[in-house]
Amino acid sequence: MVNHQTISQSTARLSADDLAALRENLREQRLFRQEQVQQLSGPVTSRTEDRLQQRAASQIEVHIKLAASAHMVLADVEAALARMDDGTYGTCHLCRRPIDRERLLIVPQARFCARCQQVKEAIP
Repeated sequence: MVNHQTISQSTARLSADDLAALRENLREQRLFRQEQVQQLSGPVTSRTEDRLQQRAASQIEVHIKLAASAHMVLADVEAALARMDDGTYGTCHLCRRPIDRERLLIVPQARFCARCQQVKEAIP
């Protein structure tokens, strides 16, 4: 569980305890997403096949989008764990400044600081 302690500076560097808690959070997310991907991408049995044929096309589309989203989040979580291992975790990929501790506590797999994320999302 991530510890949400209040700190005086929003740009304070991550402590060893912060990193340990964030790593554990990311590992838990990875396990959840791996299970989700397995459930959504599992082999189709004849019984499942019958149910899929009965679903509306929109339900099948939602299922496909959920599987794709689960794959993307799993990749983001694994990339964050790799950044922890190589020492680049918590640094914005665009501006190279530290990502705010509070942002990482909320979105541990964040690649960008809040400002750069807004800029990235504003570009079509």
